[in-house]
Amino acid sequence: MEFRDLKIQYENNKVEINHAIQEVLNHANFIGGKQITELEKELADYVGVKHCITCANGTDALSLVLMAWDIKEGDAVFVPNFTFFATGEVVSFNGATPVFVDVDENTFNICPESLKLTIERIVKEGKLNPKVIIPVDLFGLPADYEEIEKVAQKFNLLVLEDGAQGFGGSINGKMACSFGNAATTSFFPAKPLGCYGDGGAIFTNDDSLAELINSIKVHGKGTSKYDNVRIGVNSRLDTIQAAILQVKLKVFREQELDAVNSVFHSYNNKLQSIVSTPIIPNGYYSSFAQYTIKLESKAIRNELQTRLLEHNIPCMVYYAKPMHQQKAFSSSSFIDSDFYVTNLLCDTVLSLPMHPYLKEEEIVEICTIIKKFMLERKK
Repeated sequence: MEFRDLKIQYENNKVEINHAIQEVLNHANFIGGKQITELEKELADYVGVKHCITCANGTDALSLVLMAWDIKEGDAVFVPNFTFFATGEVVSFNGATPVFVDVDENTFNICPESLKLTIERIVKEGKLNPKVIIPVDLFGLPADYEEIEKVAQKFNLLVLEDGAQGFGGSINGKMACSFGNAATTSFFPAKPLGCYGDGGAIFTNDDSLAELINSIKVHGKGTSKYDNVRIGVNSRLDTIQAAILQVKLKVFREQELDAVNSVFHSYNNKLQSIVSTPIIPNGYYSSFAQYTIKLESKAIRNELQTRLLEHNIPCMVYYAKPMHQQKAFSSSSFIDSDFYVTNLLCDTVLSLPMHPYLKEEEIVEICTIIKKFMLERKK
């Protein structure tokens, strides 16, 4: 059993993927081939925005937007405390200060009320200039953008949606990566839509921002990469990865999103009275980068993880350490008690195998072991 089975995905789409790769090899357009512009149009149309700019990876995607917005030393960027390191890393990389915010216990996404209180505290302290909110669409579920954007408007802040795990999700039909002033995603292989290496993309309706990012990502190019009008970086998506993503995007839209949500419903039907299962609010649709349950304590979580691994069932803890406790951020001052929910989640969450090709008999096997383990604990 695989945690996220990329092997069977390839086997099911082998002919189309091999053909797409061979096309790139035949034409030797390894950088900047036609598949790049084709993919960017397909992605923009799918998400429902004017511009999609591909780049080398999801971390670069976030950093490129912050660079284009001139986020720098003295600026405060608000980031959920329960997320992958990259979301806060890019803030520090650009010289600004990440300010961590506690999350909602049900959705695991940034808590709008905690966000509002945290911004008010930073404003009152007067040491940093609040500039950007980076909500994360954790585990495939979009954040609460209706409330987040109200907070952003109140304090005149930009919103950068981190959709690295959320591509394919939606709120009342509005697609993930279409929220805020700009959005990003990652095509890391294990993401809902992944390539066979690293890759990322930026989405926006802002013409000027799109033009600027297209310059920054290729050495600050002007009319060409040999006409350099600003300091930039080198962050391009390879043509082979774009060709692979074109094939996988079609399968993702037509089959995989429905399939992964069927897996979610099967898990929930079997586990909802046994453990705390994922909650999807009304009107929301998740692309399920992860299926994450909650246990009553760290000890029980660790025991269950051990039990599952003994039966060769892969399971992971996302995330075992909150952002504010990462050594890389140790120079900043945080009060641990401000992150009650994040600390609780880090001790109690466990992610189970989750992908569109997970078989019903595999789900039954996983759930049977969990049920047996929980019943044993009640004796």
